[in-house]
Amino acid sequence: MLWPDSPFIYYRGDIIMSNTEQRPNLGFGLGLRTEHYETILADKPPVDWFEVITENYLVPGGKPLHYLDRIRADYPMVMHGVSLSIGGTDALNFDYLRQVKTLAERIEAAWISDHLCWTGVNGVNLHDLLPLPYTEEAIQHVVNRVKTVQDFLGRKILLENASSYITYLHSEMSEWEFLGAVVERADCLILLDINNIYVSAHNHGFDPFVYLDNVPANRVQQFHIAGHLNLNNIIIDTHGESVIDPVWALYEAALRRYGPVSTMIERDDNIPPFGELLAELEMARQIAGSLELAA
Repeated sequence: MLWPDSPFIYYRGDIIMSNTEQRPNLGFGLGLRTEHYETILADKPPVDWFEVITENYLVPGGKPLHYLDRIRADYPMVMHGVSLSIGGTDALNFDYLRQVKTLAERIEAAWISDHLCWTGVNGVNLHDLLPLPYTEEAIQHVVNRVKTVQDFLGRKILLENASSYITYLHSEMSEWEFLGAVVERADCLILLDINNIYVSAHNHGFDPFVYLDNVPANRVQQFHIAGHLNLNNIIIDTHGESVIDPVWALYEAALRRYGPVSTMIERDDNIPPFGELLAELEMARQIAGSLELAA
């Protein structure tokens, strides 16, 4: 694997990047799930890092933090939230942000991410990642909130492109134009979910490779790869299935476009034995390795 301190030059589209310009690269990771706590502690599997769901560990004590601390002693970690509601109209929840900051300090999180979406209104959490209209007004609204969050946390955050199943009549631009404008103006980073691009491309009829070509490359710091449920007329982002070949192909194209990026297999439903996830992680390693060998 090519690490940031290794001397090399690689091509990103028509841009030549050197290691001095490259983002941090943790390697190849998995989502930390309760079903695998004991396996991880007993076997010390060949995983470079783990991503934790932030809200699962915003507790004063007990088993979640007990296991988190033990696993953190052996592996780097990043945090991935689902409750920031950065696109929402309710006031930002600073009690929540204070807990996020405390957890990040506890585990020395390499970075913190959440979704470019809204999750509730009037104090009601809808427990879903709902899309925003792609308008100039929405961009400015999100940018102001991201800047406030980053000032409070004292670090840049990553925003993930969420899968979507509806569009808004008021949208003025494409999803990738909206994402690019938000991260550039807010000076934040991107968690690019490869499967979500594939899902939304199918549901809305756009070319996923055009999406990749138009995301600001210097902002991409992490990839998610996952499976989904295909109902023919619509694809649902379930994180409950194995990664399919077209998503692997899109991942390969993303590596060619952005260079080495920290990559994670995301699985939240129909949790398989740990070995199956390791096999998918090895697939990601092999794809990245084959590109490096050919460079």
